[in-house]
Amino acid sequence: VRLQVQNVEKPLYRGTFHCFQSIIKQESAFGLYKGIGSPMMGLTFINALVFGVQGNTLRALGKDTPLNQFLAGSAAGAIQCVICCPMELAKTRMQLQGTGEYKLKTKNYKNSLDCLIKIYQKEGLRGINRGMVSTFIRETPSFGFYFLTYDCMTRYLGCEAEDSYVIPKLLFSGGMSGIVSWLSTYPMDVIKSRLQADGVGGVTQYSGILDCVRKSYREEGWRVFTRGLTSTLLRAFPVNAATFATVTVFLMYMKSEDNLPECEPGPVIHQPSSL
Repeated sequence: VRLQVQNVEKPLYRGTFHCFQSIIKQESAFGLYKGIGSPMMGLTFINALVFGVQGNTLRALGKDTPLNQFLAGSAAGAIQCVICCPMELAKTRMQLQGTGEYKLKTKNYKNSLDCLIKIYQKEGLRGINRGMVSTFIRETPSFGFYFLTYDCMTRYLGCEAEDSYVIPKLLFSGGMSGIVSWLSTYPMDVIKSRLQADGVGGVTQYSGILDCVRKSYREEGWRVFTRGLTSTLLRAFPVNAATFATVTVFLMYMKSEDNLPECEPGPVIHQPSSL
């Protein structure tokens, strides 16, 4: 977020690692965890919603094909925007608060919940849903590629429950799925961050998505749409490796115990690929 929205005329950070070092030096190690409250509140519900919607949509479509995997994932991505957008708005605002200050001189928000409450009081529902359209455009195809990549990777690697290397295979598949999903729509993430950060400090620059795209490109060129990509990919692999592997192993365990015989999880591979 810091790299995506920094002023090109007076950049604070030269890149991912300089940003990392600067935050620790200027704001202490706690600066790296600014805005953590928002993901902590929202990610549990987002993941439950995403995997639940994806699995049920895949069953409703009736056939496990690459296209259906993409459609089911896209449906999951679209629905979770309802939680994701306000969550990322609070995260963005908290992460930008007190940039470069070891001790905040002025603290607009005490925490992520206080941030959302104050935005709601000032701007209403429209305010806490700032960036909803760009979030929807980013998340819908992104989650489609997310589940499609995972399905193809696990089939290709032959991830079976009795395989002694199933955990490393699931971790690798999940990590690569995260990377592909972010690469597929990353420019829109830059736009989303800029729109959600717009207005911080009392200055509004963009009237909408197209205006943000035009102004960003005119002022900074095409490279603006790759701002922060390195840090995003460094985060994406371990996070999604852990997420997918945990969900898959848990569902495989529950199925083997026959505790939930009616639950036919979408991402679990039960037989060799017929693709």
